[in-house]
Amino acid sequence: MSITRTLLTSFALLPLLTACQVYTGKPESPPPATRLQGQLQAQGGQLFFTPCQEQRRFVVVDGNTGVTREAGQLLADGQDSLFADLAGQLGGSQGNGSDGRFELSQLYRIQGEGHGCDDLNFKRLTLRAAGNEPFWQVEVGNKGLVLNRPGQEPLALPYLEEQLPEGRLSFSSEANGRRLDLWVAPQRCVDGMSGAVNHLSAELRLDGQVLRGCAHFGGARN
Repeated sequence: MSITRTLLTSFALLPLLTACQVYTGKPESPPPATRLQGQLQAQGGQLFFTPCQEQRRFVVVDGNTGVTREAGQLLADGQDSLFADLAGQLGGSQGNGSDGRFELSQLYRIQGEGHGCDDLNFKRLTLRAAGNEPFWQVEVGNKGLVLNRPGQEPLALPYLEEQLPEGRLSFSSEANGRRLDLWVAPQRCVDGMSGAVNHLSAELRLDGQVLRGCAHFGGARN
């Protein structure tokens, strides 16, 4: 009787042991965000997003990115549509003339003018920063950075990238007798000329001159 009781007890414990081995206590990780560029339009009190070179249209679900507010301000200036660079999760169709929903988690930039889907350099860039008065632009890629200014030849330089606290980045170069330092920080930044909104603020120091502007990550860096 004691052997039978012992066997029955052991078999009774098997499901519990199996359950303990299967359960890890770790929640499933959410799928990675999808980054897309395309056109934003307002219709019937909702925002709709159409990715570049596509016909599909997604209703935008704003996950506290501020895109609804930003788009409303830019569209109030008379724009029919806006270019937007966004990231989030694509979901199934919700009807209302859409092919699904785009639940946003990141706003990279939104603008009413300038290069959009026809930006040929975007996919190969790590970062683009620009400012006004005077105008300047820095494009950072895997092979170096290029400084563009009106009336001057593009200045190509090697660079050193440094990760700083609080998500900030530093790009520095000292070559050909020139000293360049570019700092970017995760902060909402509005271009004073065009009204475009970027997710990074920028400060450029060139041979002692301090210039400020906005920046966003390129397609080579999500």
